Amino acid sequence: ISEQATIPAWVHDLASFRRWAHADDFPEQGRFAWLDSYLWVDLTMERLIQNQIKKEITRVLANLEIAEDIGCLIVDRMLLTNLEANLSSEPDGMFVSNRSLEEGLAVVAEGDGAIEVIGSPDMTLEVISPTSVGKDTVDLRRLSWEAGVKEYWLVDSREKSLAFDILRHGAARYITTRKHNGWVKSQVFGREFKLTRETTKHGVSKFTLEMR
Repeated sequence: ISEQATIPAWVHDLASFRRWAHADDFPEQGRFAWLDSYLWVDLTMERLIQNQIKKEITRVLANLEIAEDIGCLIVDRMLLTNLEANLSSEPDGMFVSNRSLEEGLAVVAEGDGAIEVIGSPDMTLEVISPTSVGKDTVDLRRLSWEAGVKEYWLVDSREKSLAFDILRHGAARYITTRKHNGWVKSQVFGREFKLTRETTKHGVSKFTLEMR
């Protein structure tokens, strides 16, 4: 680990992790999360394919948020902290509805200077990378359910086939929403979505998120 990513010896629980995250010497590169009982670290560079998936999903949801004034869409590099779930992570995206903000289910305590959302956002997005499989599909999935996140959006593009799932909060675990001809319904946004992939003439993937 480089000097920029040196982890202080005193980081051993959620409270100390958050204290480190707010410190001036917190690393500017890499991804860090406190997942119930351990610190998860990923210092690899983001791949183009994950970047482009996030861009397309963010584009569509941001346009929806602006057009209908339904809440606050937050792109990656901000922490989601839930004290009850012993969780503090950086989702690839998250959405907090106006209702959740008004009822205090999710709080942005420091306004424009905030680096974390505290509580239960309505939706989080995770785009699986080769280094995040276990985190995204097991530990973070469980902890996000415990944190009361209503929808857990999960995208897996590691294979030629593309998997896009919306997991909704059930009584004991997340339940995968059934698809109809590739379309999947989001209760949070009140829309159906379909994510497709094609290869451009430059040999890279282009993603399109349709909404109806």
